[in-house]
Amino acid sequence: MPEVRQRGTAALLLPDALALQPRYLADLEHLVSIDSGSYSPEGVNRIAAWTVRRLTGLGFEVDRSPVTAPDQDTHFGDLVVGRLRGRLPAEQGGRRILLAGHLDTVFDDGTAAQRPFTRNGPLAHGPGVSDDKGGLLAGLTAVELLLRRRMTDFAEIVFLATPDEEIGSPASRPVTAELAAAVDYGLGLECARENGDLVIARKGVADFLITITGRAAHAGIEPERGANAALAAAHLLIVCQQMNGRWGDVTVNVGMIRAGSRINIVCPEAELHVEVRSSTGSGIQRARQAIEAAAAHLTVPGTTATVRQTEACPAMEDTPASRTVFAHAREAGAELGLDLGAAATGGVGDANTIAGAGVPTLDGLGPVGGGDHSPQEWLDVTTVPPRVALLAALITALGSTATADPDTRSTPIRVI
Repeated sequence: MPEVRQRGTAALLLPDALALQPRYLADLEHLVSIDSGSYSPEGVNRIAAWTVRRLTGLGFEVDRSPVTAPDQDTHFGDLVVGRLRGRLPAEQGGRRILLAGHLDTVFDDGTAAQRPFTRNGPLAHGPGVSDDKGGLLAGLTAVELLLRRRMTDFAEIVFLATPDEEIGSPASRPVTAELAAAVDYGLGLECARENGDLVIARKGVADFLITITGRAAHAGIEPERGANAALAAAHLLIVCQQMNGRWGDVTVNVGMIRAGSRINIVCPEAELHVEVRSSTGSGIQRARQAIEAAAAHLTVPGTTATVRQTEACPAMEDTPASRTVFAHAREAGAELGLDLGAAATGGVGDANTIAGAGVPTLDGLGPVGGGDHSPQEWLDVTTVPPRVALLAALITALGSTATADPDTRSTPIRVI
């Protein structure tokens, strides 16, 4: 282990975290052995049941409930919320902290048997080992460290485990937003970046469906009577893609195009499915306005278009308040010999929803991992004890208004 620079909370907790590592790894192997893809509610519920047992054993009041997507046709696993009251009420300066992880993975049933949990030196492999079973377990272990040391100077810890994060949290997002509205800080349990960075910002995303309407006609006898919606869609696609680079980090991607039903008919209708991402809400709004303006002025006579936003997730913005949370994390990391960096990423997660409620949020607080969503997914098990100690120390630092604010002078942000 790196040399400890000073004897603070994180350094004090590190021996306890080292002692818990064998059980952490045994639990991680058990969780990875369970298929829990977002569309596999039975598997997700097995992870939910395990999480409920662990939270209950730590003294949490736990609510496990089904959640339903807006379309009412898709069934997911259950959502788990645990609440642990500290000894410092809010009226005495205690703060409420939301820990957010997820129960689901991106992998189909059968993957756990095909690629079981393995260890190769410092690296563990298996479906969900990093995203997010390693992070979920790190959050539970960090709370256990605090309880062992009776470090409960906070108003409340709220532990959230969602069943559908990997597909955008369509069913759980309203619950996450409701919980976020009642807390002071949000800490995301996704694993740290491959280089050890924490995540201080995530792009927001908005999805749009553009429906182009033309006019059908016989393609061989009287094509001049038609208005080709596919052609209009093709021109509009090019216009949308050319928006990239116009507003800094805003990206516009036409991911799907659908048009026509028969080759001998002038195409009467087409669809473009467009995704916009930006680190700010204003960036998404600028792109939306440009898309709507382009759709209102199609280049093919006789065609019209409508634009409908089908999905939206707010940006997790890099704010002064989140910088303060990160500065507390850097201080704790320094005790452990860690020189923590901060990353801004284009990927979205439940931390976006928490930050969108105006809550100072920091993500990537699990152990160091990588290769997410691939057969190469890995977790560096040597980083488990220091990262768990770091997370526990950060909870302690944020739990009370009596904690002095750290130095928040600029830290370089890596964009990944």
